[in-house]
Amino acid sequence: MGKSHNKKRNVGIIYELLLRNISNALIKNDKRSAKKALNIIETRFSKSTELYKEFRLFNALAKSTVSDTSVAAAILTEAKNAARRCDTRRLNSEKSLLIRDINHNLKDDSFYHRRVPEYKTYATIQTLLNEWRLADMSDLSKTIQFESKVVEWLIKQDKVTVNVEDMKNPNIDSLVVKIMSEKINKKYGGKLGDLQRHLLKEYVFSLTDDKDDRIRSVLNDIKDNTILDLDSLKNSTSNSIILEKIDLVRSKIYSENLEKIDDDSISRFLVLINLRKEIGDTLNE
Repeated sequence: MGKSHNKKRNVGIIYELLLRNISNALIKNDKRSAKKALNIIETRFSKSTELYKEFRLFNALAKSTVSDTSVAAAILTEAKNAARRCDTRRLNSEKSLLIRDINHNLKDDSFYHRRVPEYKTYATIQTLLNEWRLADMSDLSKTIQFESKVVEWLIKQDKVTVNVEDMKNPNIDSLVVKIMSEKINKKYGGKLGDLQRHLLKEYVFSLTDDKDDRIRSVLNDIKDNTILDLDSLKNSTSNSIILEKIDLVRSKIYSENLEKIDDDSISRFLVLINLRKEIGDTLNE
């Protein structure tokens, strides 16, 4: 199925490819290219479109995890009914316009060649949606086969799940944050905590909207709170070596310049978040 499947008309694959295009542009600090892809998402996946309706349906099947096969079967029944309520002619027209926008505006030779890890599952889901819409004209054996595969996928526990509501704001989409996180993880190592992921979301938001005030406010809060934590640690110890290091670290943090906010400065503040956690652990011992 992988070779014959038309990925250009697969709503889930195209959406992920758009996000990867945005992420690659952000990593290169190419805000103009990122905005072009964001504009495509905002225009073609607006709530009034059939494309948006199919995407939400597709995403529910691709990202949800359920407890057992009976629940999965019930979800498939609802999804089938929703798929058949779709205006197929309008949906096909919107997909053609989406492909045209991608080809004409992004001019990205590698766009359709980027790897989507769950390609086979996404192809199965899109094919199943297409078969459901054919109703009595569908291939019954193919439909049964694909329904079985989607049920298996729904009850799979170790897949990465994303809240469908997160997709409402493409500027801070979780995939963008995930790729930015991976980039910084490769450079600095370690797993990112909730506060660190929040910082990355705000950073991505500032890149795509050209608004620095919000991210600068977040960084200032981290800076001020880290200094306060260091002061608390200083007041709780009499160790001369620790006191000397605290003063040195405090001085470096205090002199942190937020005029230029880039990957390196964000990485330093990710380290400060870790430092705050270590100080908190020390004070609670």
